[in-house]
Amino acid sequence: MDQPKAHGASHTARHERFEGERTLMRIHIGESDRWHGKPLYEAIIELLRREKFSGTTVLRGVGGFGGSSVYHTEKILRLSQDLPIVVEVVESSERIEQILPQLDEMIGGGLVTLEKVRVILYRSGK
Repeated sequence: MDQPKAHGASHTARHERFEGERTLMRIHIGESDRWHGKPLYEAIIELLRREKFSGTTVLRGVGGFGGSSVYHTEKILRLSQDLPIVVEVVESSERIEQILPQLDEMIGGGLVTLEKVRVILYRSGK
């Protein structure tokens, strides 16, 4: 089957056929975590885009707690919320392994998990 041709600007990212076994990386951090003055999750997204990863999703949790056991929830009204943030990335295990040292520098407190996944469909939006 022929792959569709890319139209538009030359900056359009072209990705290899993205099916089969891949690695799912989940990065659990707090909403108030920062890297060089900006939200950490934004800095992670910028890093992954710069490194031409296939994509990422940032999820904002409604509640949770980490090592400190302090429960953070959107139900408690307070001036500065620190809700859970999860950054999810699906990529080849080699690419994930290559980016881990940079993420280690950026993440002060959090949790990074890796698991094998089977990709059955990946299509870029049109």
